[in-house]
Amino acid sequence: MLRKLLAFALALIVVGCTTLPEELPLGLPSQALAPQPGGPLAAAETALQARLGPEGGPEVSGFHLLDANEAALRWRLALIDSAQHSLDLQYYGWWGDESGILLMSRVVAAADRGVRVRLIVDDLTTNTLLEIAQERFSDSGLAIVAAHPNIAVRLFNPWRQRSLLGKLFESIEHLDRVNQRMHNKLLIADNRAVILGGRNIGNEYFGLSPEFGFRDLDTLGLGPVARQASEVFDRFWNSEQVVPAGRLGIAATPADLRQAFVGIDAALEAAPRLERFEVAPQDWRDALGDLVQGMHAGSSRVLSDVPGVDEEEEVVHVMPALIRDLLEQAERDVTITNAYIVPDAAAIAWLRDQTGRGVRYRILTNSLASHDVPAVNAHYKAWRDDFLAAGVELYETKPHAALQALVVDTPPVVAGFTGLHSKAMVIDGARVFIGSMNLDPRSWRLNSEMGVVVESPGLAAELLANIERDMRPENAWQVVLDEDGELAWIAGDERLDRQPARHFWQRVEDVLFMLLPKEIY
Repeated sequence: MLRKLLAFALALIVVGCTTLPEELPLGLPSQALAPQPGGPLAAAETALQARLGPEGGPEVSGFHLLDANEAALRWRLALIDSAQHSLDLQYYGWWGDESGILLMSRVVAAADRGVRVRLIVDDLTTNTLLEIAQERFSDSGLAIVAAHPNIAVRLFNPWRQRSLLGKLFESIEHLDRVNQRMHNKLLIADNRAVILGGRNIGNEYFGLSPEFGFRDLDTLGLGPVARQASEVFDRFWNSEQVVPAGRLGIAATPADLRQAFVGIDAALEAAPRLERFEVAPQDWRDALGDLVQGMHAGSSRVLSDVPGVDEEEEVVHVMPALIRDLLEQAERDVTITNAYIVPDAAAIAWLRDQTGRGVRYRILTNSLASHDVPAVNAHYKAWRDDFLAAGVELYETKPHAALQALVVDTPPVVAGFTGLHSKAMVIDGARVFIGSMNLDPRSWRLNSEMGVVVESPGLAAELLANIERDMRPENAWQVVLDEDGELAWIAGDERLDRQPARHFWQRVEDVLFMLLPKEIY
């Protein structure tokens, strides 16, 4: 982590005094390419339609839950390698570690074979994109990748000042704008297949970080859901909140791109963490054929916040109302897994109304011990007894959960601890939401968020079984109020009378972060 922070600081200094103009230099508008005939993904969608038969209609897609981190990386590689016409990618974070470089190398390989690539990344973290693989890349990596004739890169809510000092002053002068980020996570291939959910691009999301690993969740969709996702992508791509990477004042040519990738394949081949992955693009037709046979059929709606209409309003927040409307349709039960939860009194009162009308609510979130953002826990912890008083069944993830070996770690890597990063819910055993949205002030009022609602009893049953597995005593504590009204953490025969932590410093952080406003988390 220290190496990354130092590299990040160095990259900020390297770009020097580059400054974007007051009027953002917008790129030319473009739209998602319509699905084209030919290629593995076209064949897969045709096979899915044939398999579904009368069950499938013009609005029905196939869905596959990406539960394990290794599978999440593998299927991203599969879609990129299988694309023949277009790739549209939208991510909050794309780290320059082994997984980030591996995926970017495959994106460049797709562009080399003629695939049109459009990439949107949030500018908050772009200084770490492509800086790794033995520090081969720096902040100029974005401009270098964008030099490819088939790749266009745009930055959401870009820093106007590109120097370290400039960004500091910009954060002070324009905090409201700087604080609004694009938290979307989206990969669309040939406008036929899509992966969306909670994972950014980085080792911790794919079980490749020895420091810690996220227990996360995505879904792979095939069919009309990809076109729905493309509508979201196009809204952001053509908005006034994104700027072409080529306008950053960093000169780059296709020759620079070729030079930058010299030795990358060899470095990836030699990376011990990637021993289960091929570096070169693969033929995935057999895997896609097997995938189609096991997909859950369902109709879908892709939901998203909307880019703002001026430079001070980066995001129009429609997701909170959409999620609330979705939950209010519940008749029997709601099961939620969500990494970062900071409610308020109105949310607790709303939950009390929901349980009062007979809807069972179960929520799984992080414990202090499993948290990667202790500041969130500092503001969540005061609401535990309120959740319980409102009739919610509350569970918190263990940092050394048994599920780590099952879905978190990708051999040979063994993470130091497991943290929850999923954002999903199951409603009445028939409807699911999987997306990027946490249940905290940042997601509700600052970030842009997105997700997919799927009407599918099969997908709902699989997701519900996975969340219930994550709630078992070997994976989580149930938080309860004992006979004296005090909080207790119960897991089988284990009982803790204060919130669990991995070490003493976590408890210190938990107190210190209470001094900061919860609205920024």
